[in-house]
Amino acid sequence: MTTPSSGAVLREIYERLWSAYGPQHWWPAQTSTEIVVGAILTQNTAWKNVERAIDTLKTADCLTWAALRAVAERRLADLVRPAGTYRIKAARLKAFVEVLWTDYGGSLGSLLEGEVDDVRRRLRGIRGIGPETADAILLYAGERATFVVDAYTRRVLRRHQVIDGSAKYETVRHLVHSAIVPEPRVYNEYHALLVAVGKKHCRMRARCTGCPLEPMPHDADL
Repeated sequence: MTTPSSGAVLREIYERLWSAYGPQHWWPAQTSTEIVVGAILTQNTAWKNVERAIDTLKTADCLTWAALRAVAERRLADLVRPAGTYRIKAARLKAFVEVLWTDYGGSLGSLLEGEVDDVRRRLRGIRGIGPETADAILLYAGERATFVVDAYTRRVLRRHQVIDGSAKYETVRHLVHSAIVPEPRVYNEYHALLVAVGKKHCRMRARCTGCPLEPMPHDADL
């Protein structure tokens, strides 16, 4: 259950994390292609596993859209094996590339062009692209103002009583949109800062001591 002060709490969380951690320089990638591939591969796995898969793709010269289109799906699955559920993720990468090539001439810029909601629906229509992946692609590869709601976001906001455990993805996303200025740079940093505090303090078992958010009302058992 959200409260009338949710927006103020969201803004205070951002300000405290920014003051403590500063800019995060996230997403860690050299190209927009790498961002999209990483967004698909990171589904249900740790980022360190995605990094290993990305490195394998780079070594095999398979981190361009043309190379991803040309490589056999079985071979692609072997290359992304470190990211887990590798056959499923290879199929999802292939589905993305097929839409990109068939409908947009291989141009990621063309795919991401248009109103944010329209592009988001477009991405959601690709097999294997859920709301979190779509928003990650839009925000980090497209530099569009949409917020990424991940497990860290849910945990931090739940423990700080901004949302409850039943809050749906779109509810959380719209709550952030209503409280935080809709700028890609700000949404980028906010998401990355929540990941940072989630990894260091707001873990499955909370480590509140020394957390930048410790002075705020919270329940570590949620």
